[in-house]
Amino acid sequence: MNNNKVKTQDLASQRKKTIKTTGITLAAGILLGWLLFGGSGGEQAQEETSQHDHTAEETTWTCSMHPQIKQPDPGDCPICGMELIPLEEDDGGADPGEIRMSPTAMQLASVQTQKVTKGTAHKTVRLDGKVEADEREVYSQSSHVPGRIEKLTINFTGQYVKREAPVAYVYSPDLVTAQEELFEARSIKEAQPELYRASYEKLKNWKLTDAQIKNILDSGEPQEQFPVLADVSGYVTDKLVNMGDYIKRGQAIYKIADLSSIWILFDVYESDIPWIEEGNEVTFTVSSLPGETFSGKIDYIDPVINPKTRVAKARVEVNNSNLKLKPEMFVSGEVEAGLSNEEENIVVPQSAVMWTGKRSVVYVKKSSEDNVSFIMREVLLGLDLGNSYIIEEGLEAGEEIAVHGTFSIDAAAQLSGKPSMMSPEGGEPATGHDHGTMSSGEMESMKEASQNPEDQEIPDYESPLQFKKQLTAFFDQYIEMKDAMVASNAELAASEAKEALKALGNIDMALLKGDAHMFWMENLDKMESALTTISESDDLESQRAAFVDFNPFLYSKVKAFGLDEKTVYFQFCPMANDDKGAYWLSTEENIRNPYYGDMMLECGEVKETLE
Repeated sequence: MNNNKVKTQDLASQRKKTIKTTGITLAAGILLGWLLFGGSGGEQAQEETSQHDHTAEETTWTCSMHPQIKQPDPGDCPICGMELIPLEEDDGGADPGEIRMSPTAMQLASVQTQKVTKGTAHKTVRLDGKVEADEREVYSQSSHVPGRIEKLTINFTGQYVKREAPVAYVYSPDLVTAQEELFEARSIKEAQPELYRASYEKLKNWKLTDAQIKNILDSGEPQEQFPVLADVSGYVTDKLVNMGDYIKRGQAIYKIADLSSIWILFDVYESDIPWIEEGNEVTFTVSSLPGETFSGKIDYIDPVINPKTRVAKARVEVNNSNLKLKPEMFVSGEVEAGLSNEEENIVVPQSAVMWTGKRSVVYVKKSSEDNVSFIMREVLLGLDLGNSYIIEEGLEAGEEIAVHGTFSIDAAAQLSGKPSMMSPEGGEPATGHDHGTMSSGEMESMKEASQNPEDQEIPDYESPLQFKKQLTAFFDQYIEMKDAMVASNAELAASEAKEALKALGNIDMALLKGDAHMFWMENLDKMESALTTISESDDLESQRAAFVDFNPFLYSKVKAFGLDEKTVYFQFCPMANDDKGAYWLSTEENIRNPYYGDMMLECGEVKETLE
């Protein structure tokens, strides 16, 4: 038993020695491997890790819509809320004027392109006009004898008169004397027939008929009151005398118009004159006759423009036997017009053209296997087709251009110091603390400010007087659009929005420099988009939804740059926009709600007064 115990202890001791020897050998192998390979491999791994960290630190994140935003970390744009994208470094391409954009950046910036094509220029010209009486069918009803009005058979305007019906009775001492002369001449007719004929013709000259003169001769006594007979049939449009008035021979006592044929006189603005020609078909509607459409051809255009209204009149003659159309009714017409020369022209959407007042530019797309780039091209504009332009010079058929998102492309060009709308020769890349790196707290603060316009910290710029006047002209047109929404008139709101869009395009942003220019550029494309939506929609609710988005942007512009001698009230309705609230601007302190109209005309409050 003791021998077995000794053997067991020897075996255990041997195992411990074996395990110890193996552990020492393994540790030595690891140490030797680290000495031979670990140092260099560790340094390489450390270098790779350091390089990776360095690369991550160097990545700059920007907004495709607002490239002035540059952040060290990913997130959302503090201005528009879009997801930030990595800033791509310029690869030093062959053309220094190219602006590169990745497909993701183009999508986030809503950049859309379209190929340039040639075609015959057409335009829908909208005309406003009024119903007028045909000037050739308007008559003055005169009295052919002097005297005093004893009786009127037509007592108010609008009465219908039949030809040869009496319209008034006149007492005329001269006519009484002429009748007595006729009686005396009749008594010596046999001896002096010429005297009788002269007396008879004298009464005829006073427009008495043969039947009336025969009645006078048969009665043997002079008549004291004589009827004035209507020369034409028609409606009395003007009553010029009253009972007891003394009148002279030939004096007009009524204006009578035949309304079975009337004129529609349309206003043609200077910019639309090249499109309107005699013979053009016009379809028009009258607001007081909903659901009915009328048509006619233009048969005359004024050769001279009215110096006060700056319009020429285009005339359409219309049969009005049923008298549906009444003078002074307002009408709205359309002409599907084309240029008289049927040659094909290059036509591009209006949204593709950036206009500074002196220069007009577009961005032409250039593609390669790796990326998409745009380069600025100056063009010469032809006629305005409403939603598009004819391009006279600068583009060729088949080229592809940006038709939406052009302001985003141009802003990127300015910030990169490349040729842009404002700096055709290029310049230094835009920098500045206002658009530098922001903390997450600052980003969140800006995002909240964009959602609450009244809480925004908006800079106060000293803008040139000329710019203020242009902004004021645009604001005046905005008020017309807002008032149309107050009246719940979708058609008028669309028309006024179209004019507002033109007025916005007439603002020369080249008058602004530096940060003021950049501030004006911010959200300008969104303003244009909202106005376009309103102008192209006939649905009032859709227009008001776009109006909700538009007003905070306009507020920031007006507050930053000011208007020319105008006080503006920034107003708010908490119930509009599905109880989220909505803003608008007004020149009246009293609330006239554009989101509800007559339903809740006075719903709202003044949030701020801008002097």
